Amino acid sequence: MPDTSDAPAASAPDHETAAAEPARRRPKPGERRLQILRTLAQMLERPGAERITTSALAAQLELSEAALYRHFRSKAQMFEALIEFIESSIFGLVNQICEREEDARVQAAHSVIVLLQFAERNPGMTRVMVGDALVLEDPRLAQRMNQFFDRIESQLRQLMRRAADARGSAEPTVEAAAQASALTCFCIGRLQRFARTDFRRSPVEQIDLALQMMIH
Repeated sequence: MPDTSDAPAASAPDHETAAAEPARRRPKPGERRLQILRTLAQMLERPGAERITTSALAAQLELSEAALYRHFRSKAQMFEALIEFIESSIFGLVNQICEREEDARVQAAHSVIVLLQFAERNPGMTRVMVGDALVLEDPRLAQRMNQFFDRIESQLRQLMRRAADARGSAEPTVEAAAQASALTCFCIGRLQRFARTDFRRSPVEQIDLALQMMIH
């Protein structure tokens, strides 16, 4: 056996030091929900991560699956919360643009830009927006995302109608519908390319020139 006669005796814990160390704070329910959603969005940023199980999510959070279900009844509810964040964020920004800008064409262009910028800053959310993360989930989630883009198209149609009226178009309703449809398809296409390239191709690439060609 090694000779331990000269080894220093183990000292007792320094109570002052121990007391100074902050106790690990237990997250509040709302904080834990945000942590779960943030982690889910981060996991969706990884290549090939369209299908995420609750067990993988729980492992990433170092929680049990039962702990997840104390905050969300199902994974579908987690995705609903992500979609609500997407909706409130983008339409909140669009409303600010419409309050700040007077020209309907500028409003439309900036609305498209903020949507694409949001996706660029939140890659995991982009997989939700284009439906990749929702393929094997509850069908109502994909329907809700479709409704989101319907709302975007409706907003753009109203703005393009105002722009067509301002320039004296003979068929403002027809022109506005065509332009709004084209702009919405453009947004969806840019988001899909961003997701398909594992977020290498920016959705706002040459955006000013593209919008100049589409909005007049």
